[in-house]
Amino acid sequence: MKTQKTVNIVSGKNIQKKYLRDEMMPHIFCNGCGLGNVLDYTLWAIEKEGLDMEKTVFLSGIGCSSRIPGYIHADAFHTTHGRALAFATGVKMANPDLNVIVFTGDGDCMGIGGNHFIHAVRRNLDITVIAVNNYIYGMTGGQVAPTTPEGHFATTSPYGNIEPPFNMSDMAKAAGATYVARWPVFKPHQPINSIREGLQNRGFSFIEMLSPCTTAYGRRNKFRKIEDLWAHYEENTILAEDYDQIEKFGTPEEREALKDKIKIGVFHRETRKSLEQRYQELLEELK
Repeated sequence: MKTQKTVNIVSGKNIQKKYLRDEMMPHIFCNGCGLGNVLDYTLWAIEKEGLDMEKTVFLSGIGCSSRIPGYIHADAFHTTHGRALAFATGVKMANPDLNVIVFTGDGDCMGIGGNHFIHAVRRNLDITVIAVNNYIYGMTGGQVAPTTPEGHFATTSPYGNIEPPFNMSDMAKAAGATYVARWPVFKPHQPINSIREGLQNRGFSFIEMLSPCTTAYGRRNKFRKIEDLWAHYEENTILAEDYDQIEKFGTPEEREALKDKIKIGVFHRETRKSLEQRYQELLEELK
């Protein structure tokens, strides 16, 4: 059950003590990886929203981002590659009162898990999906992913990727998600707010997090320093409303510069009955 109540916000110093498993420290994330930020933002959103952790379940598939639930002191399923949303469907339909949060990566979600993704979205399952997009299969060998930009390098694209990438947030919106947002990990407040809004939304909430992979992606794409990769994300992201303004009213040179920019922001929100609501209505009708 999603809750909205007044809570006493703990200090950042105590977030770890309240939510994280001490035995899992130190973490195994690479230097410069943004997954620690994603975990931190999620916990702050949970704290601000006042979720009952006894009624909250975390799920993940396989990949670097899928290790996140293991650090949280709560019930979790670390499932098979690409199948987190299939498991999440079972959990939510078996117990609709649970808060279900899924951590997934671009490969786990859009590659091997792509079919589960579009159908979980189509059904408007009432879950919050935090999808970490680092443009590559970071844990399993640095292979090209469904989101790897054209011309960029991976172990399976040593001469540059020739496949057009998926836009994860556009896919979520097109398939029917009722809340869609994208943020880079260097912005703290906006992701926290979006994750909280996703938790409040009664339906499929999709929050895409752009996160640097310094090890598998950065080294192969000429980002020799961690700072350079983080700066790349900052320099090449633009708020959706600013993008649209330039596209409509900008000079030809300004519009040309948009082609390498990544839109960020809240892209879509709507109210629509979730799968669980429809199912309960059907049960009442059949009675």
